[in-house]
Amino acid sequence: MVTGASSGIGAAFARRLAHDGFQLILVARRHDLLQQLAGELGGAETLAADLTLEEDLARVEARIASAPELELLVNNAGFGTKGWLWEAPLDGQERMHQLHVMATLRLTRAALAAMVPRARGGVINVSSVAAFGQSPGNVAYCATKAWMNSFTEGLDLELRGAGSPVRVQALCPGFTVTAFHDTMGMNRQGIPAWLWMRAEDVVDASLRGLERGKLFVVPGAVYKLVVILEKLAPRWLRSAAVVRAARHARRTEEA
Repeated sequence: MVTGASSGIGAAFARRLAHDGFQLILVARRHDLLQQLAGELGGAETLAADLTLEEDLARVEARIASAPELELLVNNAGFGTKGWLWEAPLDGQERMHQLHVMATLRLTRAALAAMVPRARGGVINVSSVAAFGQSPGNVAYCATKAWMNSFTEGLDLELRGAGSPVRVQALCPGFTVTAFHDTMGMNRQGIPAWLWMRAEDVVDASLRGLERGKLFVVPGAVYKLVVILEKLAPRWLRSAAVVRAARHARRTEEA
């Protein structure tokens, strides 16, 4: 099962997994795009659902419960917003937490309920390199992705402590060529071309990492370096850099 499968990284996962011989359950809000992708792949089960809505989320949970042979769950559905927290629409922030946190929690739990007794399976939670720090105008996004990393790490400890071979992974890509940034109204032109990765390369790195039992997968040498620097830099230095960037962004907005 791949959520957020209609485009971007989710669609790249679907294409790769279909090529590898998996039978797919594709989940996304857009029924038309799901049907188009399923047709391209020569057939796949589609489930149109908005995972920020209780009724839809419960329906996807039930579908997982009815598939005890589920081999892999990819929690990919997600979105970003722009704006200072006190100015950004509250609805968008609430839906982001519902999708990144509650949907990830509930679908993962539903999948593990069958995977652990069967001693087989895996869960990939598509997080972000943004999970390792903070960014002005993206506070909730960074926070929910940090939760996703912590949640996945905790699950890994539980599974290993229980002697289970089921694997979990937090996939943490950087800038990836998808419709994600267009949807949130971000201008890609200001970001150097060498920072952008292909969705297919992100998926390749993820599946290689899952096979090797790697908990955190950060695709791309540049982003691996970013994460290392985030961890090595003292908190006061990271905080000073973020505050400076926030003040510059605020002045730019007001100019």
